[in-house]
Amino acid sequence: MTTLTREEIVRGLAENRESPNGAARNAHAEALAGAAETSGDQALFREALDNLINAYLYSSESSRMLVPFARLLQEYDKDPGAFSHWEAHSLFWQFKWVATAISDSPGVPLESATGWLEEMERRYRIAGYSERPVREAELWLADAIGQDERAERAFRRWLAAERDDMSDCLACELNGQGQYAVLNGDDAEALDLWKPVLDGDLTCAEEPHRLLATSLLPLLRLGRTDEARSHHLRGYRLARGNESLLPSVGKHIEFCALTGNESRGLEILAEHAAHVAPLANLDDRLAFHSGILVLLRRLRELGHGRTPAVPYEGSPRTVDELYEVLYAGCLDIARQFDARNGTTRVSDRFHAQVDREPLTAGLPLGVRSTALPQAPPAASLPAAAPGGPGPALTADAFTELVERARSARDLGHPGTDALWAEVAVRVDARPEVDPLVRADLADHQALAAGRRGAEEAPELLGAVRDGYRALGLAERAALAELRLASVAAQSGAAPAEVRALLAVALRSAGALDAAEPLRARRIALAELSAIRMESYLRSVETPDADDHHDHHTELAAELTDFIATHEGGPADLVAEAEEMLGRVALAQGDPDRAVPLLAASAARAARSGRPWQAVDPLVLRAGVLMTLERPEEAEDAARSALEHAAEVTDAETQGVVRLTLADILLRRGDAAAESAEHALAGAHWFDQAGLTADGGAHARLLLARAYAADGRSAEAAEVLQSALADLLEHGDQQAVSAREFLGDLLRRLNEPRPAAEQYLLAAEVTRGWEDPRPQAGLAHSAADTLSDANLAVEAAAAYERALELHRLTGEVPVAEVRILRSLAWLGLREEVTATAVTGARKRMEEAAEVLEAALAADPGAPELRSELAQTWHQLAQVLDRYVNTNEQSYEDDDEDREDREDDADRGQDLAGAGSDPAARLSPAEVDVLRVEEIELWDRAARVYAELGPDHLRDRFQCLNNAAWTEQERGDADAGAARVSALIDEARALPESDVPDWLLPSAERLLAQLNDKDT
Repeated sequence: MTTLTREEIVRGLAENRESPNGAARNAHAEALAGAAETSGDQALFREALDNLINAYLYSSESSRMLVPFARLLQEYDKDPGAFSHWEAHSLFWQFKWVATAISDSPGVPLESATGWLEEMERRYRIAGYSERPVREAELWLADAIGQDERAERAFRRWLAAERDDMSDCLACELNGQGQYAVLNGDDAEALDLWKPVLDGDLTCAEEPHRLLATSLLPLLRLGRTDEARSHHLRGYRLARGNESLLPSVGKHIEFCALTGNESRGLEILAEHAAHVAPLANLDDRLAFHSGILVLLRRLRELGHGRTPAVPYEGSPRTVDELYEVLYAGCLDIARQFDARNGTTRVSDRFHAQVDREPLTAGLPLGVRSTALPQAPPAASLPAAAPGGPGPALTADAFTELVERARSARDLGHPGTDALWAEVAVRVDARPEVDPLVRADLADHQALAAGRRGAEEAPELLGAVRDGYRALGLAERAALAELRLASVAAQSGAAPAEVRALLAVALRSAGALDAAEPLRARRIALAELSAIRMESYLRSVETPDADDHHDHHTELAAELTDFIATHEGGPADLVAEAEEMLGRVALAQGDPDRAVPLLAASAARAARSGRPWQAVDPLVLRAGVLMTLERPEEAEDAARSALEHAAEVTDAETQGVVRLTLADILLRRGDAAAESAEHALAGAHWFDQAGLTADGGAHARLLLARAYAADGRSAEAAEVLQSALADLLEHGDQQAVSAREFLGDLLRRLNEPRPAAEQYLLAAEVTRGWEDPRPQAGLAHSAADTLSDANLAVEAAAAYERALELHRLTGEVPVAEVRILRSLAWLGLREEVTATAVTGARKRMEEAAEVLEAALAADPGAPELRSELAQTWHQLAQVLDRYVNTNEQSYEDDDEDREDREDDADRGQDLAGAGSDPAARLSPAEVDVLRVEEIELWDRAARVYAELGPDHLRDRFQCLNNAAWTEQERGDADAGAARVSALIDEARALPESDVPDWLLPSAERLLAQLNDKDT
């Protein structure tokens, strides 16, 4: 192995600290520690040991920190004076991690664990630190070994002890206090304690990541399912892929298993398949695998034991197989803890966790999840298949069931299918069945065949017609004739054949006995069906677009006549005709005529006792009203549709109703939370309808927008990312919109690299579009986020591309100017040299020229004038940064010179120790630059003053900068005079015109300038 130089070790440690947590970082840290020890440089060795401990801590190998910590402690005991204040503080801080690691390692004897705790207490006392961390460590050790009274004493002493430099952050302390409350059965107390962390008021490196996972089951037990859903979406996003948070990942998997989201749990498990193998930290392994076992047990209970799970130690495993191997491993770990602790507490808790029953049924999460495959038959499942005969009904109960089914059929109730399905199940158990019941069943089955376009539908309907005729039920036979015509049209039969069947149906309805109660209804239904089918046949016979207008006109006249003729007749059929007429009006481009027709249709359907029939016209009406910019009426219509949909069983319809209302509410601007509720429900219904990739994707996009509008960006991003693959299949416009929105969300979440990726992918889709503006905007956004991610080269390329595209648009050049300014600052990111400053100045001056040219055509444009002032302001800041960097370099040179002299005194080789410093600015050059800065800030301030009070803060900032620069030039009076003039100006104005902040800020600035001068 090649020996590393000191410089290589130092560079390696710096790189290791920035590396992703995990086994690779740990292995590198181990190699660096070994190299540092070999080098004989004790300070470097201490630094490498400290780095190794930190690397182990934030991985699944945290228990391995004991060895390097013990070695570092030996170094401290040999020579405490060699440790800097920071190094000593770090060592004592790590004692807390080690205490936890020892308690969580069953291989460490209980006596040793207790001894380490006592050693920690002794050292903390000698060093003058509070006992607070010691008592917390004692609490968890006492709890693990079943000493509850000792745990309670330790808990109270923990809370009573003072906080000092060794205390954990408040977020971590509240985590522990809440967990202790949960152990004592007080979920509500725990959630109260955790609230500041869960709300984001207290955070740290691992909070609220861990608490968002830990809070899931307490929230479910208290029935606070909305919060639990939110915590899952936020928390899993933070924990995903983080090795040190695998126990939290396990809690998210368990949450999915206990809320009817087993498929989501299986997806999370698949995302962490590489971590399912045995972990070095046994306590983390037990926690992670226990959560997985809850999921696997649920999947087995649901009949998915033979479903593929994830590999384990390189071998593919089914759910059953993975359950067996993980269960055995966890039970072994639990028993190791029990043997060490002298109690069965760990194994008792393990069994209780794995045996947990679901806490709620089917909690919608909003995220897309692939449905589980159909469970194969299993011996463990009940013998009776769904739809089996079940218990026999009494004769009266069966008769009552049939009557309910017929009543629902006659009303067109959405529950009709379910009732006839139950009749079909029960009928074979009857010793003797009324022929009419069998005829009605055959009628329902034939109708279902016709709806799904089955080839046998005509034959089945013909048999139904003949059966009803044999029973003397002419009105039912007439209805079957009409259905034969409908099935023929649906199957694409020749128009002549359809018309022939339709004529038969019309004659059959007209031939019904005058005393038949349903005669008028059968005639009306036949007439309305004839209108619908004739319209369809006309479109088939004359498909040219030029004929559509005539078709619509003819259809509108026929429907109008039908409504007038049957005004006092079957209300549901008249309502259906009104809805059709409203749709015709929309097709003719007359939404104002459609609105009252749709309202009349819905009202008539509701009055007829068929509220479910009002749903479609109300939903359509709501959409039309939105296009007419009548949102209040649209919302009323959508809410009415939701109310009337209570008995609707069609999942797609339920999804559409909720999606419509969610969209209207989101556009309202002040109802994002309610919009999210309806969008969430809509996504659930579309999933139930098998439309996850279609309506479900749109619902999730709307849900993400509602979450974003409600300030819930993390939840929005999680939902949108889950639906992105579906949305990308909905056309280029949708793909670009979805990716741009996701980029915006990721940017809000301070994830610039993935945000830039989404912008760039969206820009690629727009590359071939005629309009360059979308691509220009996306390239600009990508450049901004690449800059935020410190990818300067990539950002510069993206800015240049955006600049080129913006110039192609020929529009107001604000975007172009902002890109030029961004490029100026980007050029100074690596170093502030004369060359870099010259490049930045050139960009700023180019931006000013673009604005001045635009202002020549429109001198009074306030946005252009503001941008010009901002450009002068930023150019002054560039120059100021150059001056300050120059002065700092002088100070650094002085320090370096002293260091070189010290090295020379110690006899160290100075060859190649440094190079001649770059040319520095002379005092005269500095003064010239400062004068230019002041002139630029004054120029910008004058424009801001002319633009009015909206730009007062910008004006004050320019004045502030100019005043301090005057002071740096040795002319404090000039700077104070500027501020005094502003104060006099403000005092002369009416009090109501002066912002509250202005005078206090200006007076404070004046005082600071005067103090500095003295």
